[in-house]
Amino acid sequence: MAGILYLCATPIGNLEDMTFRAIRTLKEVDLIAAEDTRNSIRLLNHFAIQTPMTSYHEYNKYDKGRKLIEKLLEGKNIALITDAGTPGISDPGEELVRMCHENGIRVTSVPGAAACITALTMSGLPTRRFAFEAFLPSEKKEKEKILTELERETRTIILYEAPHRLVRTLKLLEERLGDERNVAVCRELTKKHETVYRGTLCDAVSYYESTEPRGECVLVIDGKSQEEIEREEQKKWEQMSIEDHVAYYISQGADRKEAMKKTAQDRGVSKRDIYNYLEKQKND
Repeated sequence: MAGILYLCATPIGNLEDMTFRAIRTLKEVDLIAAEDTRNSIRLLNHFAIQTPMTSYHEYNKYDKGRKLIEKLLEGKNIALITDAGTPGISDPGEELVRMCHENGIRVTSVPGAAACITALTMSGLPTRRFAFEAFLPSEKKEKEKILTELERETRTIILYEAPHRLVRTLKLLEERLGDERNVAVCRELTKKHETVYRGTLCDAVSYYESTEPRGECVLVIDGKSQEEIEREEQKKWEQMSIEDHVAYYISQGADRKEAMKKTAQDRGVSKRDIYNYLEKQKND
C-alpha cells in the first residue's frame, strides 16, 4: 500500500505559529523533504524532531521528485516542507503534488501559515476576490504579459517581492496601474518588526525611496474599480465624434432613438444632450 504525502506548513517568521499537528506529523513520517535542509534543520532541532531529511527544491524537483514517488509507492510516508509557509504555493511542491496524483498517491495538507493570506487579511483591502501572482517574472516578455493582465484585473492583487527590488517594482506598478491605486506593503510578517504600510502606489514609492525596506515583502494592491473601468470606456468613446458614435449603433441595427440612448450611456450624459447636439449640428 502506498504511503501518504503530507504538505506541512511551517512558520513564516514566528516559531510559535507551528501547529501541534505539524510537529506530530514531522515526527511520525519516515522522511522529510525540505526546500533547504540547512534552514529547516534549525526548525527541526527547535522542536526535537529527529526524522531523516532530504533536499527537494526548484533545481532537483524532477529527479528527486521521481525518487520520492518511488519511496511513497513502497509505502513510506513523506512530509514536504518549504523554507517558510505552506508548500505548493509559489514553490516546487506543486510539481511533487502533481506527480503524486498521477501515481495514485494520497496527498493531504497539514495547514498553517501562508504569507499571501496573512498579508491579505491584514491589508484592509477587499478580501472576497483576489489574484495571487507571487513574484513577477524576471523574463521581460513574460513580465510584460503579466503586467498587461494586471492592468485589467478587478480583484485584489497579491505579489511577493524582495526588499532590494521593492522600489523598482512599486514604480513599475505605479506606471502600469496608476499612481492613485491603493497598496498595502506588508513586511516581516509575524516577526517582531512586522509592519504594514498603507497608501497609494505614489505614496509608497516616495516612502520607500527614503526608508530602506528590510525583510521579505508582500504587496496587496486594489484591483481596478468599476468607476475606473467606466471612465476608461467613456474616454475611448470620446475619441469618436458624436455623429460617428450614433452612426456606429445604427450600423449595428439600432434605430436612431436607441442609438442616441446608447451613445448617451457610453458618454455618461443624458439622451437629451445627444439630441440637442445633433439638432444644433443639423441646423448649423
